[in-house]
Amino acid sequence: MDDEVQQPEQYEVGTGMLCVFGRQLKLFRVRAGLDRARLGSLTGYSASTIASFEQGRRIPPPKFIDQADEVLQAGGVLIAGKEEVARAQYPAFFRDAAKLEAEAVELHVYANQAVPGLLQTEEYARAIFMMMRPPMYDELIDQRVSARLVRQEVLSSRDAPLASFVIDEAVLRRPIGGRGILRGQLEHILLMGQRRSVEVQVMPLDREENAGMAGPFTLIETKEGRRIAYAEVQNVSRLQIERDRVRALEAKYGIIRAQALTPRESLAYVEKLLGEP
Repeated sequence: MDDEVQQPEQYEVGTGMLCVFGRQLKLFRVRAGLDRARLGSLTGYSASTIASFEQGRRIPPPKFIDQADEVLQAGGVLIAGKEEVARAQYPAFFRDAAKLEAEAVELHVYANQAVPGLLQTEEYARAIFMMMRPPMYDELIDQRVSARLVRQEVLSSRDAPLASFVIDEAVLRRPIGGRGILRGQLEHILLMGQRRSVEVQVMPLDREENAGMAGPFTLIETKEGRRIAYAEVQNVSRLQIERDRVRALEAKYGIIRAQALTPRESLAYVEKLLGEP
């Protein structure tokens, strides 16, 4: 999933759910007779960070929300909004897909533009966001990188979904952020590909047939057995739930996997790329 890589919005923080949560946080803080510095000392944050939370300019992490609810005796009101606050860290067009991804039992990703978000290192992800045009504010870049790293926890959870990735060789050769960052990214892909719940395949550039030329997409299967497809191109994203369309992409993904190197061959190929000057 190129997921939230491409995006038109410049700065969403300060709107919607974040502002509502910020106002609630301030009301409970004032009711408790605490200034921002005191609340910050009790939760491990600076007064300026507390101000950013209250003004909806920064997304509070789940741990802070739990702490603030207890310290301010909010009776679960702040905790009740934790899930919606967490979703606010993603661009609007990706929030539904992110929720489905977090609850998936199977994830299958074809990527021919960039390394899939679930496999990106922090440095690679930051380089991706820094290339966005128009440029993104530094605070928004930090937010997006943090959100991406949180997303990746789904692959290391106890109930991790069965995940497969087919990555075009061009992606693995493109030095996003520089050769050093690319090397770290390739090493990370090797580590992820050794997990029992993760399979990584490479689509070599010398393949004369490639069924994925229409672009990247993701297939998601939920615990309820729903099968959903997600596709994104040029800031336009769409969740496909119509069975015929999802089935067509499932068939395409099967062909793509057959055309690519096997998982064992693919990891050996990534090692070969790491050995190139």
